[in-house]
Amino acid sequence: MTFEKFLFYVFAAILVFAATMVVTRRNPVHAALYLVLAFFTSAFIWMLAEAEFLAIVLVLVYVGAVMVLFLFVVMMLDVNIAALRAGFVRLLPVGLVVALVMVTELALVVGPRHFGLADYPKPMPKQAGYSNTESLGALLYTDYLYAFEIAAVILLVAIIAAIGLTLRKRPGTKYVDPARQVFVKREDRVRLVKVPAEQKMEVK
Repeated sequence: MTFEKFLFYVFAAILVFAATMVVTRRNPVHAALYLVLAFFTSAFIWMLAEAEFLAIVLVLVYVGAVMVLFLFVVMMLDVNIAALRAGFVRLLPVGLVVALVMVTELALVVGPRHFGLADYPKPMPKQAGYSNTESLGALLYTDYLYAFEIAAVILLVAIIAAIGLTLRKRPGTKYVDPARQVFVKREDRVRLVKVPAEQKMEVK
């Protein structure tokens, strides 16, 4: 067993352990922290597969942005742990069936040769100046250009729909009109009031 394969098995075991703890921990903050560990170990596995760009994107986007936001939301909201625990126990059989179906589909579609269960040619080593970021960009903007543009349009439509849903005018909501603020004069906002001075009382 090579050192690279040993590292893969170590990180894979940590990843499976972290993923298991994510769905079994009662405290949502602990589950989120185990999910961060799962993301880091996944990034290490991407590094072993010579996909450095995907590894750094996984750390920056998911660990640096998504999980920080998720932790803030979980810690600020009052999450009912008992309700989550009851829902987990009730939906556990359905989750196991779905997981089994997904594993079966992956095994049938991908096949055993991609998991190292059969002999297949070892990939050729890359050159010293090879950049997987450049190769990924070349594939996205040549072979998968239309799929990439369609995905971008779908995300743009989703962003516009989310903004449209959240910016609905509700009755009784106070909002500021910048056009009216520009033409405001001092006399409309400031009023000078003359207050007579009080006489000082003499203390005997």
